Amino acid sequence: MSFSALGLRAELLLTVGEQGYTQPTPIQAQAIPAVLAGRDLMGGAQTGTGKTAGFTLPLLHKLAEQPVGAHGRTPVRALILVPTRELAAQVQASVYTYGKHLPKIRSLSVYGGVGFHPQVQALKRGIDILVATPGRLLDHLQQRTVDLSKVQVLVLDEADRMLDMGFLPDIRKVLAHLPKQRQNLLFSATFSDEIKRLADGFMHEPLLIEVARRNAAAELIEQRVCPVDRERKKDLLAHLITSGDWKQVLVFTRTKHGANNLAEKLVKSGIRADAIHGNKSQPARTRALTEFKAGKIRVLVATDIAARGLDIDELPHVVNFELPHVANDYVHRIGRTGRAGSTGEAVSLVCVDELGLLRDIERLIKREIKKEIVPGFEIDPRIKAEPIVQGKRGGSQQRRPSNAPHKAGNRPGNRGQNAPRQPAGRAGSKSSRDSGRRAFSY
Repeated sequence: MSFSALGLRAELLLTVGEQGYTQPTPIQAQAIPAVLAGRDLMGGAQTGTGKTAGFTLPLLHKLAEQPVGAHGRTPVRALILVPTRELAAQVQASVYTYGKHLPKIRSLSVYGGVGFHPQVQALKRGIDILVATPGRLLDHLQQRTVDLSKVQVLVLDEADRMLDMGFLPDIRKVLAHLPKQRQNLLFSATFSDEIKRLADGFMHEPLLIEVARRNAAAELIEQRVCPVDRERKKDLLAHLITSGDWKQVLVFTRTKHGANNLAEKLVKSGIRADAIHGNKSQPARTRALTEFKAGKIRVLVATDIAARGLDIDELPHVVNFELPHVANDYVHRIGRTGRAGSTGEAVSLVCVDELGLLRDIERLIKREIKKEIVPGFEIDPRIKAEPIVQGKRGGSQQRRPSNAPHKAGNRPGNRGQNAPRQPAGRAGSKSSRDSGRRAFSY
């Protein structure tokens, strides 16, 4: 099937061709006709499958077919809700790119961490498509600087991540400001019972499209675990990067402090690196990501704020410096590589503390990940497991069990993203409690 068979306007087909695309991906081939037909849609696809184009192309088509009159301010006709600032900026960039040959359609992304007043001024000029994080959008609604009463299409992108980050109350508040008659599109890598309940509350007989096995890790990604003692992880990472001559590596840590510390260590080892997380200013985050994409930075160290939304073409390597507390986050992390038909490698540096987390991941993806000890970094069997580091307090790291409760953080995506969260339904799980009493098995 070609894009021309999907019923899109000639201007959109021209842009698609200019971007080098000839055939739609599976999610695009199924979603685009459904959106054009006005159906509510629940789209399930792993990241990197082209789902952004799957909703932006038909959305642009529909708005171009119904141009706004010349008089009066352009109302917000389409609202796209996303979990993070980076994803908001990238989705808006896709809207701008795909719509460049259409009659004038205005788009804007609003999120925290940047000035409020410039967003207000842009909204006053009139916006057709608004891409927003829930928290900053609520700020605008409370200040009455945005009107959503004319929204025709609502898109919830990365819906599972928004729920993971605690955005459900904010989403419900936003829904209360929308007209009842509208088209609803929900996209998610996984469909939990909570997402299904959310969809039941506002969607009308949605068409369900799933193009990837639920909770599956991408098959184009080569996954391996490198067992290593906790104190030697930084040295092993530097060794892998230099010996393998890795040019572009995305590395995940659990904490903001850990991301900063690791980036500094890599720089001292002669490897250009930077960190990206919720405590960084938005300009600093944008600069780090831009330099990483341009090859000026070899390693980008990120917290799970970046597990969704970072769009990096043909990223060859993802490293889990620390395993995530929630197994689903592993799938999202490694999904940064192996995108759109390209192959990739995901390496996890796992110490004895993390064996319970590793078993949770292997149960989720229904496979055992290959273990590979790097010569010179053999594990010391005398080292006993310790509770997993959750954060930094009082100037020194504190270790505590992974089932210990967390303090509530700021609202994610706007004022301090990446606040730690308690894995749902996992507190005190046996795999977490007994992780220190097991050894690696082969």
